[in-house]
Amino acid sequence: MSEFKRQKLRSPAENRALVEASLRSRYRRERRFQGYGMASVLASVAFVLFFFVTIVSQGHSAFFQTYVKLDIAFDPAIIDPDGGRDPEALSSANYKKLVKQSLQNLFPDVSGRKETRVLTGMVSSGAVYTLREMVMDDPAIVGSTQAIWFPADDEVDMFFKGRMDVTGPEKKRRFKDDQIGFADALQAQGRIETRFNKIFFTAGDSRDPEMAGIRAAATGSIFMLLVTVLIAFPLGVAAAIYLEEFAPKNRWVDIIEVNINNLAAVPSIIYGLLGLAVFINFFGLPRSASFVGGLVLALMTMPTVIIASRSAIMAVPPSIREAALGLGASRVQTVTDHVLPLALPGMLTGAILGLARALGETAPLLMIGMVAFIVDVPQTPMDPSSALPVQIYLWADSPERAFVERTSAAIMVLLAFLLVMNAVAVWLRSRFERRW
Repeated sequence: MSEFKRQKLRSPAENRALVEASLRSRYRRERRFQGYGMASVLASVAFVLFFFVTIVSQGHSAFFQTYVKLDIAFDPAIIDPDGGRDPEALSSANYKKLVKQSLQNLFPDVSGRKETRVLTGMVSSGAVYTLREMVMDDPAIVGSTQAIWFPADDEVDMFFKGRMDVTGPEKKRRFKDDQIGFADALQAQGRIETRFNKIFFTAGDSRDPEMAGIRAAATGSIFMLLVTVLIAFPLGVAAAIYLEEFAPKNRWVDIIEVNINNLAAVPSIIYGLLGLAVFINFFGLPRSASFVGGLVLALMTMPTVIIASRSAIMAVPPSIREAALGLGASRVQTVTDHVLPLALPGMLTGAILGLARALGETAPLLMIGMVAFIVDVPQTPMDPSSALPVQIYLWADSPERAFVERTSAAIMVLLAFLLVMNAVAVWLRSRFERRW
């Protein structure tokens, strides 16, 4: 018997009960589906929050640094025995001895070689370079005594930040009892202070965590983004305009379009291999240069820019083109004066999102040698440089505990850049986009 005949044999009450049961079952399925979706969203948000909380908890302390105040006597017998103030003599003076003498004056009971070495290690080795720069900038300070704040050694810094375990047996601790004694004594004398870590934002890389900064890497990333946007955006927009507005519809154009879509999904390390083979080995461009990195990232970003630009052009209503052509405008005038201005917000959004992806890339930069140890801040795109993602990679591989917090702090800075770029993309889309 067919379903229709069975329904006719049922009473209206029975049919209503079946319909209500079916509706209840359907509503339950819909609620379960909504619940699964909400659970997925909550799980994603929880993972993101866990990631951010972990990074911030590990990295926020890197924005502050422990400093030690020493009374430095700029002894002319050590700095400039001849008294001629020769720049070469001032540059090669034994400034480490000045730091050592200042610490020994604070702790006159310390006499052994081992204890003296431990005491001198309470202050960063960068104190030598600080004193040298002070004397080179102003030789008149030779012969005077000045109170100067120096960055503490990374282990001393970790101790005062509470990130150094000092509860176990001394043999199993990196921070020994005599170091704890020196640190407590300096703090009791008012010679320990925590300040904002300007070095983190103004210095280049260093093997000493307390002297390491992100300025060189950030400058290299900025240079690379400039090269990338100057190459990828105009070429990508021009290619999108040609393919969407002027290219004939034939097999060759279809092949080009398919390959552009495929290039957008190619792993980034392939672009690094391409840059190594073409830009460095064939053209002979310098390794570890921001300009080469920008070229590689431009190749990687260009398919994304083309796809986003074509989508923005297709979103412009055909009536705009028809009205312009009907009033006597040429196809070029129609595109440049009407289609392009309306599609530009979408193009800019796609370009910014592509640049945000390029900013966080590491693999292609490793292939072209940007993993080098760079201390000096690059002045031009052709100078050797690093990038923020590569700097994070290098610091994450360092054994010192202080580099862990600096790695997390550099990640925070990189995420801030990415959030700003995404916010700009959202603002451009909401500010200039027109709804048809």
